[in-house]
Amino acid sequence: MSNSAAASTETLPAAQLSSLPVNPLRPLSQQEAKSVIADLKDWAKGEPAIASLLAGETPDREFVIAALSLSPFLRDIARVDPSLLAVALTTDLRSALRQTVEAVRHTWRDCTEAELMTALRKAKRRAAFLIALADLAKLFDGRETTGWLTDLAEASVAAAIDHLLQASHVAGKVRLVDETQPSKSSGLIVLGMGKLGGRELNYSSDIDVVVFYDPEAGILTEPEDGTDTYARMLRRMIRILQDRTGDGYVFRTDLRLRPDPGSTPLAIPVDAAILYYEGRGQNWERAAYIKARPVAGDIEAGERFLRELVPFVFRKYLDYAAISDIHSIKRQIHVHKGHGEIAVKGHNIKLGRGGIREIEFFAQTQQLIAGGRMPELRSRSTQVALRALEDARWIDAATREELTDAYWFLRSVEHRVQMVHDEQTHILPTTEAELKRIAYMQGYADTSAFSKALTQVLKTVERRYAQLFEQENKLSTDSGNLVFTGQKDDPDTLKTLQKLGFQRPEDMSRTIRGWHYGRYRATQSVEARERLTELMPELLKIFGESKRADEALMRFDQFISGLPSGIQLFSLLSSNPSLLSLLATIMSAAPKLAGIIASKPHVFDGMLDPGLISELPTRAYLAARLTTFLAGATHFEDILDRLRIFAFEQKFLIGIRLLTGAIEGTTAATAFTDLADLVIVETLAAVRTELEAVHGPFPGGQVAIIGMGKLGSGEMTGGSDIDLILLYDYDDEAAESAGPKPIDASRYFSRLTQRLTAALSAPTAEGVLYEVDMRLRPSGNKGPVATRLRTFEKYQFEEAWTWEHMALTRARIIAGDSGLAASAQAIITRVLSRVDNVAKIAADVVEMRQMIDKEKPPRDIWDVKLIAGGLVDIEFIAQFMTLIAPARGLDVRDLDPNTDAVLQRFGAHLMAPADVDTVRASLRLYSDIAQIVRLCIDGPFDPKEAPEGLKELLCQVAEVPDLKVLEGELRQASQAVRKIFKVVVRTVTCQSDPHDNDRATPFARADSHFTAMKLGE
Repeated sequence: MSNSAAASTETLPAAQLSSLPVNPLRPLSQQEAKSVIADLKDWAKGEPAIASLLAGETPDREFVIAALSLSPFLRDIARVDPSLLAVALTTDLRSALRQTVEAVRHTWRDCTEAELMTALRKAKRRAAFLIALADLAKLFDGRETTGWLTDLAEASVAAAIDHLLQASHVAGKVRLVDETQPSKSSGLIVLGMGKLGGRELNYSSDIDVVVFYDPEAGILTEPEDGTDTYARMLRRMIRILQDRTGDGYVFRTDLRLRPDPGSTPLAIPVDAAILYYEGRGQNWERAAYIKARPVAGDIEAGERFLRELVPFVFRKYLDYAAISDIHSIKRQIHVHKGHGEIAVKGHNIKLGRGGIREIEFFAQTQQLIAGGRMPELRSRSTQVALRALEDARWIDAATREELTDAYWFLRSVEHRVQMVHDEQTHILPTTEAELKRIAYMQGYADTSAFSKALTQVLKTVERRYAQLFEQENKLSTDSGNLVFTGQKDDPDTLKTLQKLGFQRPEDMSRTIRGWHYGRYRATQSVEARERLTELMPELLKIFGESKRADEALMRFDQFISGLPSGIQLFSLLSSNPSLLSLLATIMSAAPKLAGIIASKPHVFDGMLDPGLISELPTRAYLAARLTTFLAGATHFEDILDRLRIFAFEQKFLIGIRLLTGAIEGTTAATAFTDLADLVIVETLAAVRTELEAVHGPFPGGQVAIIGMGKLGSGEMTGGSDIDLILLYDYDDEAAESAGPKPIDASRYFSRLTQRLTAALSAPTAEGVLYEVDMRLRPSGNKGPVATRLRTFEKYQFEEAWTWEHMALTRARIIAGDSGLAASAQAIITRVLSRVDNVAKIAADVVEMRQMIDKEKPPRDIWDVKLIAGGLVDIEFIAQFMTLIAPARGLDVRDLDPNTDAVLQRFGAHLMAPADVDTVRASLRLYSDIAQIVRLCIDGPFDPKEAPEGLKELLCQVAEVPDLKVLEGELRQASQAVRKIFKVVVRTVTCQSDPHDNDRATPFARADSHFTAMKLGE
């Protein structure tokens, strides 16, 4: 029992009731005391130790009488088995508990399930009785009490699991590696969560466990039945531990902390769990895993599993985003549980204000924020975590001491509430008589003294908890509770603010007072506030000049709330008006960029680069910086973290160049695409390395990634997702990979694809890197996620529909092995070089466009993608021309899939010159608008709701005086493009071909919603 309370008490002095110097308790009443004495006399007839206790007026006699009068549950246990009281009176309690826990751990041997249940229940009764007496007598402090309770629970779960594994072995469901140690190398992972994991179990706790299994461990006789086999085993475990029998119960057992408990089995494969946490894990789950600890089953496998989860739980960079989620959980508890003001009667010691949960959240929140960079903060124990936070200077000694004392005080009260009737409750009694019982159990003379002490503790916790969320919440824009000199607004200041252009001067004044009073770290130093004072007139003037001055200033407030220091920034802005103007432009015109700055202040560093505006973000430029940024990163998680940080920063900086006019929309599209290419290349390399470490390389294995959609055509925006197809090939003679855990080709390359997708799209502290869409692969969502090269070739030549070949016109190889990439490119070229039925293609294109009009109608004229004659029409023109080019004698080899490049290449041959110019000019207009809108806001552009700065920016880009003129330009362009679209396809739609291959409509196989959605994106 390493790490157990039992092991840690070897050197402590004996804990014996006979050694009590004074009586720490008083009986509930004299009547209750007389009743207990009557019971003791009955029990003494068979127990000499109890008779001896009654013979004298000793502290231990008075203690036993008081304890049994205060706790009906303990009295009931003694009534059922008086020998337990005799043991408590004559034995060192630590030795007795150590023996009990050790016996529990081995109860699984050579017994039936019924015998196991009986043995565990009797052991629980014995241990609970001894622990409670030692706790009430103050022979054990809170940490030792919770430690013994945890030891008992851990031993009980481990015994149940070993018994069930052995029974499954006998039944032929599993093949154990060692029958004398059933859990050894079993791959069955049982994690203790919450207080069980943190070794802080309550007196009447439920125990929270989650269970995973590794199919690769090899003990399952029918691996495909693993989920059902272990689910049946866990249902039996729950029965063993929590069913009530004549001997009581052991522990109520809860498995609901597993991933998505409403739709997942009781036991989950390890790989599935890792994918879940990497892709869908929530901040509350991160907090839960701080305390997670292997308590039964394959302990080594459990430790490995937790090591794999470290990057999920503890992020590499300061994670202030987590604090908002954790605090919101606390707010929801108050809302839904009704825990309002601090009280005593009826107060919830755990979830109420100033309660245990606030102390736990106080520690866990800061562990989540900084645990990635500071491993010493990753303690499962609340007390140890508070000490570590003090050592790391996140909190001061007074805070640590107050919260530690409060924690154990409240845990002590919680235990006493529970040991009255062995109920899993945290609510103090509402009657004076029952509250007196708790006060006496705590050692107070009356309820008044107890209430006073408890209230003081609750208020201390509430104050410390509130300070944390006031001082550290970097995402908050609420500064309403901050004060400035005199606390009241200066009337003249309000008039000046209103004159400058602010609509809510009182709110703005309150926000600014917050800055000057050190509301944020950036303004806590005297020098920083002096620089800000100097900057204030110019800052307010520039913000006031924007049409949405209030919004601009509040976004600036959000920005500085996340800065670690403000001196350099305020000095720089004071001496650099152009940078201040740029910042004001972002705050007034681009809420999306402003949000990025506020949540990730480190991206602002790039704006300080003097060469930002002058240097174009070419592929070579980005590649060089990425190489530098990744230097020194060797671990998979570190590489992915750095890729995310780099990508977010560079997307932001590309956006800044676009916002300032340093680059045009087409250049931004190329830069966004080049950035995605580089990130995908590095991510693929990292994922392959990680996969090969487990499964080895696949003989002859090659992969190639095809970029589709806007990624393939080089027309991405700052908010684009990425459409991918992963192709692979390998030696036909190879049956499986050459590694420590070999798997077949289908699983190997599917797993590679899934991990690549997760690496690119899993949400982290840095957000989602790219949303990944793989529905353009052969057979769409119904097919395998990875496609073998020859399958891809056969599909494209024999099964693909017109809409899929339209999509293929934008295909581009962006990563992978050169040999396979060349082969894939050759296939794409041969597919697009075929001379097909032109009339059929034209009819399909027209039908497809009609379908999109029906399935995804445009919102208004500002929906430049979907309006009639919008981006989709232009893209269809280019795709149509590419597909019919071979029939018109045109070469499609070395095709640049960019829409404008296609218009230039084939337009002169298949369109009127003036029409080519019109379509290309419209493409530039639409693209510029789309780039700016996607950069500045989330969601569609609505002139009624859009920031004034964004409206002005769109007019600047389009070179028009106002939005009305721009709207007119859009209507004119859309009408012209729709007319040209009809002209381009009209010449062939009515033609027939006697050699038509009798294909059905292009939607015969493809779901119409999916088809319209994909080609309309």
